[in-house]
Amino acid sequence: MRPLDDRVLRASFINATRKEVSDISLPPGFAEIDFDTLDYLGWTDPKLPRRSYVVVWIDDVATGVVLQRAEQRVIARAQCSWCEDVTLRNDVQLYTARKAGPAGRKGDTIGNLTCAEFGCSKNVRVLPPLAYQGYDRELAREMRILKLQEHVQAFVRAVAV
Repeated sequence: MRPLDDRVLRASFINATRKEVSDISLPPGFAEIDFDTLDYLGWTDPKLPRRSYVVVWIDDVATGVVLQRAEQRVIARAQCSWCEDVTLRNDVQLYTARKAGPAGRKGDTIGNLTCAEFGCSKNVRVLPPLAYQGYDRELAREMRILKLQEHVQAFVRAVAV
């Protein structure tokens, strides 16, 4: 992921009002974030624990969405829709995003099951176990990284429609 600064980050949100954008709390340690290890930037607002944010680069444009975390936790062991991780013990949470534009003003939303702490970039970089002799673990990891990028971008594009 390409680095972001405060100005670009705040200008990226497609489903937020000006007031919501001005109220956004930057992620803790924003200045020290290693963007080379991220496929998207996701964080929970420390002031509003049910509000989260995701920013991803789409067609060389930083695009962000405001998410609302569901009040209830997912009880059964669910799989993250973005990283599709089935081996790690991360909590998965339902997040919804108000659609951008007229659809969002009418109240239309879209939802997604995502790692509660937005650790997908870390999850996909773990070398998978050897599935069979000759299994290319490095290629499998690269494919997981590409799929994560595609899933996050597809979600953000769906919010934009």
